Amino acid sequence: MWRIPSIFLAVVLFCQFQASAQLAVTVSPVKETGSKAVIPLAMKNNFAEEVESARAVVFLLDDQGKVIGQSTKWVIGGTKERPPLEPAKEATYNFVIAASQPFTTTNLTAKVTFSRVVLAGGKLAAASTAVSVTLVTK
Repeated sequence: MWRIPSIFLAVVLFCQFQASAQLAVTVSPVKETGSKAVIPLAMKNNFAEEVESARAVVFLLDDQGKVIGQSTKWVIGGTKERPPLEPAKEATYNFVIAASQPFTTTNLTAKVTFSRVVLAGGKLAAASTAVSVTLVTK
């Protein structure tokens, strides 16, 4: 009789452990300056190993949800200027998207996704499940 509830509890706890992201990313509000938008990212490595590199895709949206800019960049590693992110460490990256002309609205938001996460030794992590992105509202 007690067997079913204890199995259910074990499954629920296991699923919650599996669902927790290993790379936690916090996206701060967009800062507009003329024809550039700066999107601050704060990242924390919750993996047991270092993140050698991570590539993010940012879509810049206007107040109607229309995409007005997009860019893809390595935010961890990828170059000598951005070292790998050690376990339990944090890093920041200011993602800059330039427009051909000044923005017509000041209510811009960013949608951030990760397309590639490379761990120590070149091992790939599933970017769709290993990264959790949290948007901080104004």
